[in-house]
Amino acid sequence: TNSSGDYTYQGMYDYFLYLLFAFSILIPLLTMKLLSEEKKQKTEQLLMTAPISLTGIIMAKYLAALTIFAATLGINSFNFLLLEKYGSPNTTIILSNILGLFLIGAAFIAVGVFLSSVTENQLVAAVSSIAAEIALLLIGILANKIELTFVRLTLRWFSVIDRYNPFTGGYFDIPAIIYFISFTGVFLFLTVRVYEKRRWS
Repeated sequence: TNSSGDYTYQGMYDYFLYLLFAFSILIPLLTMKLLSEEKKQKTEQLLMTAPISLTGIIMAKYLAALTIFAATLGINSFNFLLLEKYGSPNTTIILSNILGLFLIGAAFIAVGVFLSSVTENQLVAAVSSIAAEIALLLIGILANKIELTFVRLTLRWFSVIDRYNPFTGGYFDIPAIIYFISFTGVFLFLTVRVYEKRRWS
């Protein structure tokens, strides 16, 4: 029935939204020591003199964290496979939600890696990452309360929830995909620049 379908969709939406906010806290715990630990243990000099490029080192650490996140997301999405067997869920909506969450997670990990690179204190890295990621999630709500159109639209442009919404309806939104990939690239680039500056300072 339609009501059953609406209930299933709403339950799915709520579940993925819960995962989104949960990951905004868990991801910083994953990234907080990726680079800050190197600085604290005075081993970052080894990174900067290693035969592999700085970009390669940063990408290796980033991909390691991304792999753990992807595995966690996969495990948390496993229950939807049971719906495939015992129910009639909308597979497109499930897959688009998973893709949306993966892209957001990839972007958040890049933010966490960057913030981990600018401090040797793991707690500072974690708290600043959580604050940044929660802000990106809630900025759309703040934007709605601002009367100045330019400021409101600018804030909404950065809103992760606004970018994620099309995925919740089963749409593989190309502009949103480009946004998250670009967002990820910018923060990884900034992380490399941090280490390049240290290498020559």
